[in-house]
Amino acid sequence: MTGKVDPFIGSEATQLPPASGLAATWWWPKPQIGNTHPGATYPLGMVSACGYSGAYPTGYGRYDLSLEGVPSTIHDSQLISGFTHFQQSGTGAIRKYYNYFRVTPMIEPLDALGRLWQITDESAEPGWYSATLDSGVTGEVTVGPKSAVHRYTFPRHANARIVIDFSLGGLSIPHGTTTPLRAHLESHEPGVASGEVVVEGAPISVYIECDSPQWRQMLWYDRRLMPGGKRLDFGHIRPTTLRPFGLMWAGPSQPGETIELRIGFSLRGVEQAKQNLIDDVGSGENRFTARREKTAKVWRKQLKTIAVDTPSVERKTVFSTALYHSLIKPCLAPGESPFWPVDGPFAFDFSTMWDIYRTQLPLLTTLMPEKAVEIANALLTICEEEGNFPIGYRMAKGSDRFSRQGSALAHTFLADLCQLGLPGIDWEWALVHMSDDLRRTYGEEFLLQGEAHPISHTLDLAFGYWCTAKVAQRVGDKAMAEQLAPLAERWANAYNPDTGLLKDSNYYEGTRYNYSFRLVHDMASRIELSGGVDAFIRQLDEFFGYGAEPAVQPGNKPSVAEMLAGYQLGRFEGLNNEPDMEAPWAYHYAGRPDRTAEIVHNVLLQQFGTGRGGLPGNDDSGGLSSWYVWASLGIFPVAGQNTFLLNAPSFAESSIAVGDEKFSIQTRNFIEPTHGGPVQYVQSMQLDGEPLERSWISGTELHRGGELLVELGPEPSDWATTVVPPSRPSPLNAVPLGAVPLNTVPLNASPLGAVPARTSAQPLTPGESS
Repeated sequence: MTGKVDPFIGSEATQLPPASGLAATWWWPKPQIGNTHPGATYPLGMVSACGYSGAYPTGYGRYDLSLEGVPSTIHDSQLISGFTHFQQSGTGAIRKYYNYFRVTPMIEPLDALGRLWQITDESAEPGWYSATLDSGVTGEVTVGPKSAVHRYTFPRHANARIVIDFSLGGLSIPHGTTTPLRAHLESHEPGVASGEVVVEGAPISVYIECDSPQWRQMLWYDRRLMPGGKRLDFGHIRPTTLRPFGLMWAGPSQPGETIELRIGFSLRGVEQAKQNLIDDVGSGENRFTARREKTAKVWRKQLKTIAVDTPSVERKTVFSTALYHSLIKPCLAPGESPFWPVDGPFAFDFSTMWDIYRTQLPLLTTLMPEKAVEIANALLTICEEEGNFPIGYRMAKGSDRFSRQGSALAHTFLADLCQLGLPGIDWEWALVHMSDDLRRTYGEEFLLQGEAHPISHTLDLAFGYWCTAKVAQRVGDKAMAEQLAPLAERWANAYNPDTGLLKDSNYYEGTRYNYSFRLVHDMASRIELSGGVDAFIRQLDEFFGYGAEPAVQPGNKPSVAEMLAGYQLGRFEGLNNEPDMEAPWAYHYAGRPDRTAEIVHNVLLQQFGTGRGGLPGNDDSGGLSSWYVWASLGIFPVAGQNTFLLNAPSFAESSIAVGDEKFSIQTRNFIEPTHGGPVQYVQSMQLDGEPLERSWISGTELHRGGELLVELGPEPSDWATTVVPPSRPSPLNAVPLGAVPLNTVPLNASPLGAVPARTSAQPLTPGESS
């Protein structure tokens, strides 16, 4: 589906049709922009490349630093000063920024380096990006796993130039620049050069080839040429002493003449950068087209892993682009760790682990299980070498500064892999690090006090103990599993029994409400904390805005009072932000999948769209886009529990390639959904021809392939109203690895009581009070 992907979706401020009904009651606290970029990428590749304007946060686009509301601009139109490498994808404030090795095509003197040119034409597709400047120069760039290939087309000019700035990094916003600490640059022969810069503690080496036999090749420093110079060495650069430096090719150009530039990258020296370039693009001149076609082929293969059927070009574009954005990060760079000498898996750009662990990592596990195992081993190596599992990990030394956002997130990912039985992980090795990591940072407070603040860490850590106990079971360490089980039950310490909501605490990007409806491993007890099923449903209904007035969204540079008024609503963030992204499926545990259908329908049809403003908030390394992919299919992962919740799909037919198997989803009585159109409810399901009364399947069922048949209708039914997903108060009581419980759990047999009665003649509609 590469032809339907639009890499520009999410790269500008949110611009969607006005929300209506239930969606109008949700409140958006975070920046109303996707923060994506349209640059060339490779699936989970080390390198990306894009036009550079210095804007926040990717280096592409028009926007200033923005942490809430409608983002401010720093440019009135699309401008670039060249093409840089290594960009974030959809993140918010991540403190350290990339955009290294800016390549600038020029017909102006070198003194003009750094000026911004207007983009007169711009195109992008997976693996390729192109921009034409108002100077008449067109730049194209494609990437391989560890390389980038540029191609520039110049107008007629007596002294055209291609300039590489080794000193540039970061953004042009205040405090956004990155200063290299050390640098080395060497010109070897005509068309060949190499170098290394140390930025944010990471050494990045390059090996460069340029097809310009008749052009001069020169080093430059402080915008002054160094004719005949072969080397530049900087032993210690300070921000106060930094002067730009780099490499340049210059010569006459003819209309339509192209110059190709190839760069191999490595975090382990020039020789490895050279080998990476050979591995990625081969030898010889004019490699751009071949590399572009090869990368496009890889993208086509990855995007074919999910097929959907819809007559709507717009919906297919949104879905295809969401799948594309889901497969960009994290960056896999095997054998490239600059921080320890051993080879093996290495990964960076876990920039928003607190978002991706619930949606994007389960998607990678499903579509690319061998890559998921590689990521897991990379995380385990990071933990072994650096002493902890990262919460945020980038191509920078000492980069994990995000402990406030979450705890024990890698444990969730590892638990899913363990329960699926995927090969390639030493689980005894993993168990040691999982157990030790739970006692670090907030883990000490959790052990001593029974809870940790911010209180959401109590939920994280308790579930981390549950996940670790699952691995202990896998390796046969019954004693450890028994030791961890009671610690896993401390999730309940996070809640106030008087309210059924989380205790007073400070919350990261939300309120107690946004975190109160997480899918804990013992949802039956969680519902009891709220006073039973009826009370829990009433709390959910209030949280999702049933019967509420429309919310007033923050504008540009919202005031403290404006933001406080919004937070006091205690309302669902509508996928503008992700702390409550799993909350719509909490209804399943109370026997109300009809409510989930209503909420998800409104999110899919009102919070996502085509065009540069098509995302409701930061894509967060694909965490948001992965949510869209799952929800569109009518499936949602309960991360760490080897469980997938089921609901009404938004496509008549779809299929997922799971390894060598295929899981297909078919429907009956399907109506193509539209903005503001009716909600469709599940009437019944069949799995491989057998009735399915439960609203969930295991990861094992999904991964072995099969066919799910979903019958839909215009009104709620009794499907899955008395049978709810499993609660697992102790891993010791869980089913054996790989087994699927065939007996469902009748809700009316539990002490929680029966589900509030609903009749098909009296359905609740979005916006109606329950």
